[in-house]
Amino acid sequence: MNAPLVCVLALAAGTYVFRLAGPLLQGRVELPARTQELLAVGATVILVALLATGAFTEGHDFAGWSRPAGVLVGAALAWRRAPFVLVVLGAAGATALLRLAGLP
Repeated sequence: MNAPLVCVLALAAGTYVFRLAGPLLQGRVELPARTQELLAVGATVILVALLATGAFTEGHDFAGWSRPAGVLVGAALAWRRAPFVLVVLGAAGATALLRLAGLP
């Protein structure tokens, strides 16, 4: 078995065990209120970090200003509670229009 396949299998097993821990430990472990608050904030921080890296980088370089602007349009539409399809199409359309206008 080659090394990448072993890594994928190890990650899959770890992910499965991590997800299984929630239902198995429910009701057996009581977390302090402060820890629960930190976990909620941590999930938000991870999502924002993923959004930022996806919006600003392409490979190891800056993706250009049109993609972050498109993400901003999508975020504004989501904030206004627009339907998901409209959010995606608005973000993609804004990015496409800015790239068509010559903004990288």
